[in-house]
Amino acid sequence: MARRTGSADLPLHTGRVPPWLATRMASLGAIITQAIVHHYGREEFLQRLAHPFWFQSFGAVMGMDWHSSGITTSVIGALKRGLTPLAGELGIHVCGGRGQHSRKTPDELRLLAERIGFDGAKLTQASRLVAKVDSAAVQDGFDLYLHGFFVTDDGKWTVVQQGMNGEARQARRYHWHSQDLRDFVDAPHSAIDGPPKGEIVNLTDRRAKVSRGAQLELLSRLGPDRIVAEYEALTGEPPAQALLPHLVMPAHHDVRPKDVFARRLHATLAAAETQGPADFADLLLTPGVGARTVRSLAMVAEVVHGAPYRFQDPARFSLAHGGKDRHPFPVPIKVYDETIRMLKSAVQNARLGRDEELGAIKRLDDQARRLERNATGPSFEAFVATERAASPDLDGRSVFGWERDLVGRAKAEGAK
Repeated sequence: MARRTGSADLPLHTGRVPPWLATRMASLGAIITQAIVHHYGREEFLQRLAHPFWFQSFGAVMGMDWHSSGITTSVIGALKRGLTPLAGELGIHVCGGRGQHSRKTPDELRLLAERIGFDGAKLTQASRLVAKVDSAAVQDGFDLYLHGFFVTDDGKWTVVQQGMNGEARQARRYHWHSQDLRDFVDAPHSAIDGPPKGEIVNLTDRRAKVSRGAQLELLSRLGPDRIVAEYEALTGEPPAQALLPHLVMPAHHDVRPKDVFARRLHATLAAAETQGPADFADLLLTPGVGARTVRSLAMVAEVVHGAPYRFQDPARFSLAHGGKDRHPFPVPIKVYDETIRMLKSAVQNARLGRDEELGAIKRLDDQARRLERNATGPSFEAFVATERAASPDLDGRSVFGWERDLVGRAKAEGAK
């Protein structure tokens, strides 16, 4: 994976994740992590976290707002809660977080180092350096407020941190990964997510190497006061910044057809309809829920097994378990819980050497990719309409309440 993978516009949202969703996000996030580590190893999980498109899709499949900055906080928080009890088994540890939790990162790393035996001082320095680079060396108008440090027992790490621009109502997410990192101040980012806001001074770009050297020479030869005087006498335009692949997360809350690659949605639905009955016969005996759960499992399978290019439309993954803000539809609690149950059973059996269930989930992803070219299905609008109609029966829930109650009140008011 390239160290710099792109950028994204993230609308800045406030609010909290309700407890009923936070608990489920922690469970699902931990189980997906276990599946990735089982198939590909924990280093692969760190690489996934360092990819901004995958990170956004990961949050969306867990029922978080599909497009907003809140995914960063909620995903890191969910993983910290879900993976901490599994740290001894997986060898993956989550430090830091938002606000005051970010400032506890050095202490958390020190305690881990004492218990596990890696170089805590080196990792603490890494944590401080990446924060300093993103707050000082990259002057882009965003103030850091979140710092998540993921580290394995062998000292490999990924950092995900985020800054905000309150005036622009935008957030920018920064991704770091220790693999192949040779120089903290020479193009070290695996990705910078966020909209360009005015002039950006990025002294970590490798093209700025000459500039960094010249600045040090000027500082030693002229001193800061003379430099300021010389600068005031100069005019000119700053060099243009290279454009990275750009993921645009729009401001609108609703998921629209243009936000989803329809052919991939149709392939997922087709795989669930064909491969699902063969692999999940017992599960499908659950009336009215099983078949729907297989569709969610197919999207989860893609998060576990999909290649980076398949996460260009993170909105599609919100179709697995909806969103807490009722977009694209309320979170279907029955489906969510059954997805967790099915995945947990598959992971537990895999730990005992029985890979049949995890293998069946992987075949859903394999089948979806085989069907992608020719699969057809309902329009996006029809799919969402069907989900909304079924929501009361699937225990649909959002920050506004249970869907059955909302529908009942709407009918009562309409009858007056």
